[in-house]
Amino acid sequence: MSDNVYDELKERGFIAQTSDEDAVRKMLGEGTIAFYIGFDSTARSLHAGSLVPIMAMVHLRRAGHRAIALTGGGTTMVGDPSGRTEMRQMLDEATIRDYGRSIHAQLDRYLRFDGKGALTADNADWLLPLNYVGFLRDIGRHFSVNRMLASEAYKLRLEKGLSFIEFNYQLLQAYDYLHLFRTLGCRLQMGGDDQWGNILAGVDLIRRVEGAEVQALTFPLTTTSSGAKMGKTAKGAVWLDPELFSPYDFYQYWVNCDDRDVGRFLRIYTLLPLDEIRRLEALKDAEINDAKRKLAYETTKLTHGEAAAKESQKAALAVFGSHHSVISDNITLIPGIPTTIVPRARLEAGIGSAELFTEVGLTPSRGEAKRLIKQGGLYVNEERIEGLERLLTVRDVGPEGMMLKAGKKKVHRIIVV
Repeated sequence: MSDNVYDELKERGFIAQTSDEDAVRKMLGEGTIAFYIGFDSTARSLHAGSLVPIMAMVHLRRAGHRAIALTGGGTTMVGDPSGRTEMRQMLDEATIRDYGRSIHAQLDRYLRFDGKGALTADNADWLLPLNYVGFLRDIGRHFSVNRMLASEAYKLRLEKGLSFIEFNYQLLQAYDYLHLFRTLGCRLQMGGDDQWGNILAGVDLIRRVEGAEVQALTFPLTTTSSGAKMGKTAKGAVWLDPELFSPYDFYQYWVNCDDRDVGRFLRIYTLLPLDEIRRLEALKDAEINDAKRKLAYETTKLTHGEAAAKESQKAALAVFGSHHSVISDNITLIPGIPTTIVPRARLEAGIGSAELFTEVGLTPSRGEAKRLIKQGGLYVNEERIEGLERLLTVRDVGPEGMMLKAGKKKVHRIIVV
C-alpha cells in the first residue's frame, strides 16, 4: 500500500471526482497542505450523512495535512440550493451562530482543533461585512451566468423556481475558497459530489484573481444498498448529538446495516486498517454479524467516545446476545421473534402506538399503522388497540416484555432496560 493518503482515500471509496487527479495526488504526497470542507449551520447537529467528509478530514489530518473546518455562518443566511427542490428555511443570525458553535464542538471530537494541524473558521467573519457593490465589481464580474445556470446545483431548482438570494450562493462559496487561499494558504477544497460545481467555481476564481492553481475533490453521495439515503431511519435523522439520537440507537443503526454494506461502511466510517477490513468483509453467513458489531462499535467510539461504545455494546448483547438463550437473570430470548430494546424513560413518558409499531418495522409508516388501528389490526399483548390516542407505557410491559402484533403473523417483542 502506498504511503500517499490519496491512495488510501481512493481504496476506501472516498473519491468521486477531482479537478486534476495527478496534481491532487502529488500535493497530498509531497509536504503539508492546508485543505478545507464547509459545513453550513442549518441545524443544531450534524448527522450520519456528514461522516463521509468528516472521516476524509480525519485521514488527511492523520497524514500530516492541515484541516480547516469551515462553519457557514454567512452562507447559511443565503441557503445552498444544491440538491434541493425547495428553498431552505431562513434562519436568524443568532440561531445560525448557536448552531455553528454546536457543530464546532462536534467536529472537535474528530479533528481535535489545536490551531495548527486542525483549526476552525466561520465565513460569517468575512462574508457579513462585505460591501455588496464592491463584491459584485471585484468578484461577481468573474462569473458567467450561462455557466452557473448549467451547474447541477441550479438545474433542479430552475424547474421549481430559484430565488435571487440562492443564486448568489455559488459566488459566496467561491469567495470562501479565495479568502482561505489568501489567509491560510488553502489549496484543496473537498465536499460532497453535489458541491462539484460550487467547488470548481472557487478553483476558477482563484485562478482568475490570483493566477494560482488550486484543486478540488468530491466524495460520492453515499446510499445504502437498498437505495436509502445515509443517515435516515423511520424515526428520522441519525444525529451525531447524543441528546437528539442516543449512543445506543446510533450503535443499533450500524449493527443493523445490510450485509452488502458492511465492507463499504467499514472502509468509509472507521479507521480500521484495510487488511483488517478485508478480513471482516470476507466473513460469511452468521459470522457477518461479528463484522457488523465491529462496525457499530468503531463508529460509536469515534462519535460518542469509548465509554459510550462499550455501554451500547453491552446493552445490545444483554438483549440480543449471540450464543446464549438466557442472557440475564430475567430476560430470555424467544427464538424466531425479533426483539427491540427501549429505554424505560421513553415508555414512562408514553409512546404513541403508531410510532412504536413503525419504529420496530411492523408497519411501513405511521399512516399505515393508523389505518390498521382503525381496522382493528394492531395488538399489544394480544389486546386490540382500540384508538389512535392509545399510548404504550411501562404498564404494558410484563415478565416477558411487551408483545406487539400486526395482523395474525407479524410479531415483535419489546424489552425495557
